[in-house]
Amino acid sequence: MVSFVVEKPQRMSNGVVSETTRLSIIPNNSSSAQKTLLKNLEIINGGQRVNAWVDSMRASSPTHLKSLPSSISSEKHLSSWIMEHPSALEMFEEITEASGGKQIVMFLDYDGTLSPIVDDPDKAFMSSKMRRTVKKLAKCFPTAIVTGRCIDKVYNFVKLAELYYAGSHGMDIKGPAKGFSRHKRVKQSLLYQPASDYLPMIDEVCIQLLEKTKSIRGVIVENHKFSASVHFRCVDEKKWSELVLQVRSVLEKYPKLKLSQGRMVFEIRPVIDWNKGKALEFLLESLGFGNSNNVFPVYIGDDRTDEDAFKMLRDRGEGFGILVSKFPKDTDASYSLQDPSEVMNFLRRLVEWKQMQPRI
Repeated sequence: MVSFVVEKPQRMSNGVVSETTRLSIIPNNSSSAQKTLLKNLEIINGGQRVNAWVDSMRASSPTHLKSLPSSISSEKHLSSWIMEHPSALEMFEEITEASGGKQIVMFLDYDGTLSPIVDDPDKAFMSSKMRRTVKKLAKCFPTAIVTGRCIDKVYNFVKLAELYYAGSHGMDIKGPAKGFSRHKRVKQSLLYQPASDYLPMIDEVCIQLLEKTKSIRGVIVENHKFSASVHFRCVDEKKWSELVLQVRSVLEKYPKLKLSQGRMVFEIRPVIDWNKGKALEFLLESLGFGNSNNVFPVYIGDDRTDEDAFKMLRDRGEGFGILVSKFPKDTDASYSLQDPSEVMNFLRRLVEWKQMQPRI
């Protein structure tokens, strides 16, 4: 006789699927029937985890969001969400007043924030207008790009040497190029890589993921140096279960890596206590604002990985987060903007406001 307890995979409040599953088995003998039961349990439990991942993938799909039932996407529901997360453009005066003369420091995600989300991640170009806007922003405030991409790739898109860059979800941080920063507190030689020991492992995993998923049309595997991504935006939904199985079959051999999901992408990162929120804290510390009450950080992002930064700002009680989204989402951000064009308008207004302030 065998007694067992199975904990099904759980969906967290932020929509991310938890991989935690426990199976306790107390055998009284070693019959083949027990082995069969064990195998069946593994199949059932594995299927449940795959289904949970696929449900989460479907929930993040733009097609799914547009087709939500009217009872969910009703004006009442949207209005309630906007009341909690009002437009940063409409609340601009309130935001600038809240800064209260403190040093504003800007943190910007890239994909979906400064550039549109596109099918091919190698073609996520930012517009020349957005680049000029960010350049002007950096003249007014210390400005950082905080992204899941590797620094080299995002720099090739942004092409602004006066910015901080925090790539691989904040695991690869570099300061502005020498002689480019206009801000006295900036450390020109800043370089921080808390996950450097994981470089060979990430390379191995990317090679295996490329091989494992090559039969699934539309999959794009990206090596971000200290992390990796598996994009499924162009993958037929009927193939999603197969993709989940393939990705998990690779990662089960790497317990020091964790799997999470973003906007139509799987993110693979080292299991270390580091994220975009930690990167934000590190950058503030590097600027000399670690324990200061004279700083006002502003973080703008669109993805689940940005929630760590939003939460950190709430916990600090300083500054605020702005979520870029056209749809209601659970978030720790205080305000919202709908798309990169609204982000650009907000940044432009911030620059204009700063230029009108009397110089001290």
